[in-house]
Amino acid sequence: MFGSTPPETGDNRWKRQLDLFVKENKQELAALSWGLWLENQDTQGTIGINLKPTPHFVYCPKSAIEALNNNVENKLQEILGLVDAHNPEKEVLMIGIGEDQIKLINFEPEIAPPTCYEQAATDVYTLLDQLEERLNQHIEPVKN
Repeated sequence: MFGSTPPETGDNRWKRQLDLFVKENKQELAALSWGLWLENQDTQGTIGINLKPTPHFVYCPKSAIEALNNNVENKLQEILGLVDAHNPEKEVLMIGIGEDQIKLINFEPEIAPPTCYEQAATDVYTLLDQLEERLNQHIEPVKN
């Protein structure tokens, strides 16, 4: 009863898969996060992982998050607070976008993002390609 796990549905399958992907790629995600920060600061918005049509990285402009927050009766207020308080030198902040749902990805890696980027010894576009390839191996596309 209390220890039982609810049956997995499409709604939570992508979230579990995304959690596993993040867990297995923390340093690379931190490197990507810092590399994109160096390139754009926060002019493009928060990094997102859009699962449709196939998993890929996108930017989520703050104005779009604010508009979504207004559409859902301010239920995303905490996410906006995290976006405002985000410290890219210490933590990774991304938004997973699934079928009519979002999932916040926020963690502080063991090694600071600037060091992760330095250790990756590659450019941000190579990191993007590598991580998108891994995303597609880990996460089933969200079906309509």
